[in-house]
Order: sequence, then C-alpha cells, then structure tokens
Amino acid sequence: MILDFNEKTRELQKRLVEFMDEYVYPNEPKFEEQVLASRWTPTSIIEQLKTKARAAGLWNLFLPDNEHGAGLTNFEYAPLCEIMGRSLIAAEVFNCSAPDTGNMEVLARYGTPEQQERWLKPLLAGEIRSCFAMTEPAVASSDATNIESSIVSDADEYVINGRKWWTSGAGDPRCKIAIFMGKTDFDGPLHKQQSMVLVPMDSPGVKVERLLTVFGYDHAPHGHAEVSFTNVRIPKSNLLLGEGRGFEIAQGRLGPGRIHHCMRAIGAAERALELMCKRVQQRVAFGKPIAEQGTIRADIAESRMEIEQARLLVLNAAQVMDKAGNKVARSEIAMIKVVVPAMTLRVLDRSIQAHGGAGVSGDTFLASAWAQARALRLADGPDEVDREALAKSELEKWV
Repeated sequence: MILDFNEKTRELQKRLVEFMDEYVYPNEPKFEEQVLASRWTPTSIIEQLKTKARAAGLWNLFLPDNEHGAGLTNFEYAPLCEIMGRSLIAAEVFNCSAPDTGNMEVLARYGTPEQQERWLKPLLAGEIRSCFAMTEPAVASSDATNIESSIVSDADEYVINGRKWWTSGAGDPRCKIAIFMGKTDFDGPLHKQQSMVLVPMDSPGVKVERLLTVFGYDHAPHGHAEVSFTNVRIPKSNLLLGEGRGFEIAQGRLGPGRIHHCMRAIGAAERALELMCKRVQQRVAFGKPIAEQGTIRADIAESRMEIEQARLLVLNAAQVMDKAGNKVARSEIAMIKVVVPAMTLRVLDRSIQAHGGAGVSGDTFLASAWAQARALRLADGPDEVDREALAKSELEKWV
C-alpha cells in the first residue's frame, strides 16, 4: 500500500523496522527462555532492549505531545504501532504497551502536577508499570454503570472496597500504581456516579488474589489478575479530575486504546500472512509444494484483501480522531474494534492451518497471537457494545 506519510514518519518506520530486525525478532526466543526460567520476574532481555530503544529515539511514540512523546498524530503513529504488533514483546520494548499507554495518557491529560511527578514521570521513563482496575467478576462490566466497587469519602481520605479482575499488568512486580474505577455516588445520574482514583499497589488492603490465563497463556511476567481492595485508604489528592468524572475519563482513555489495539492486530495479521507464504513454499504434500494448492492460494489472496481493507479503516479512524476528536470519531472507532480483531483471527487461523501441527504449538507466534486476538473481541468492550453504538449512530442520521 502506498500512503502519503510525512518524512518524519517514514524515517521512524525505517528505524523501527531496522531495530526490530536487529534486536527484537532475534531476542524473542531468549525472552521465552527467561520467562520459563522464572515466570514472574521481569526479563533482562526486555530491560536491555528498552535501553537500546530509548537511545535510538524510539520511545513513547504513542504520545501526541512533544513534551512527553514523539509528537505524532494517530495517523502518523499507526504504521509504527503496526510494526510493533508483529512481535508479542515489541510494544513494551518501546514503552508503548497497554495498559501503560492508556494510563499515561490519562495522567498526562487529567493528572495534577503532583500526580504526574509521582506516577507519570517514572512511567514515561519505563521504570515502573501500571494497571487499570475497572472490570468486575460479579457484574456485566460491558455496561460500566453496573460497577459495584465503592469509593467512600472519609474526612481527607477515600476508603475503597471492591473486587476487580482482568486487571492486566497487576501480576508484574514492577506494577506500582492502579487506576481504579468505582462509585462515589450510588444515587445520582447513572453516568455521574463513577470516579477514578490512583491506588498504589502496595497500599494496605490491596491483594492480588490470583492470576488468570487467556486460552492457557498466563502472559508472564505481565499477568492478568483478580485483585481485591478491602478498606483501602488513599488521600483525596489521588482523585482524578473530580468526583463523578469517571465515564468522561474512560471515554478519553478507551478511544486511543482501541485504535492502538487494532493497529497492533494488523501487524500480527501481516506477520501471520508472511509466515504462511514462506511455509507453503517450503513444504511438499502429495507430490507438489503446498503453495500450488488452490485452496491455499485462495486463503493467501483473501488474507491480503482483508488486511488492506482493515488497515484503510483504521487509518480513516485515525484521521477522524486527529481532525475532529475522539468523540466525533466514536463510530469509526467502533467499526475498527469489531472489524480488525475478527479479520486478524481469520488470517491467523489460515496461517495456523497451513502450518499444520507447528501452528498450534509454541514453535511459532501464531497460537499465542490467536489467543490475544480472540481476547481483543472482549477487551475495551465486547463486539456487541460497539455494534449497538454503531447502529444507534446510523439510525440517528435518518430520524
């Protein structure tokens, strides 16, 4: 695809590709070896690569402001994020991984100077990690008005009680801060009851109850945790933006988060197609290369068309976000959040099929990438919610 990216973006693309080829791909097996050796200890490989990435100027590329990031628009960041999505470890190498990206954006946009100094600064430096505590096991959290966790005022403190799960990153010993969403008002308007606060993970009453798996993958040392908060006390200065502003913050956070997920997913689909094309030309079955089978050729062609369609949809969403804002782009964001994970799953599945037994093993990135792509149909809101929002927007045009 030929797209008119500016010179700065093209230069960053070139440097990022070179960095990935030289450092990231060769170190993927070493990363896996280190995780197997000590699952919940941060790997030295990642820390070494982070130092190299920062020295190369490939750091915090997701942030649009020049003060903290690279000064790129969503459109300019899209091809870079796609390149990172080709590897399961790359996003953290460049300090561009979820949930830290969303949390850093929240702190940069809504945090007080004191909050930014204490938490944003070390996150930007890649010295600590963070988690986002919103989803709850007892309720359907796809409707965030269902959230039952409480944030109760007590003099100059808040007292927090609740149980969260799918709190990604909470299993990492480097995770020092959680952005917690709960109710400060149980009787007011539904979308004004929730607030967000900063909860240090070493606060008394915070307990990681268990680490969850995604289709058998625990994603160590990152981890997706179920976390209990029992009479946790924090100063009121840890409140973000104001009481009742939780939904406002969530919308500001989830827009960029969704498009970043989709950008990376396209990168995973590209790598899957590349591996498929190489595999079928190397293997012979029934007297001829697998690549000469008509069904394989059809799968390759279908995959290429679907990737290109999805990429254009993502780039369109990025431009609308850049020019009109996240709120105006909500329909475009909803579309990509439904279309891209589904496309990625189809491409990965075809590549897995072409690889045979190797495709479902841990010898390639395909099986793990499939598990992550399938989870993406639920992360940051399930497909059904995005379809409902999109249909509502379409109907409103013709009232």
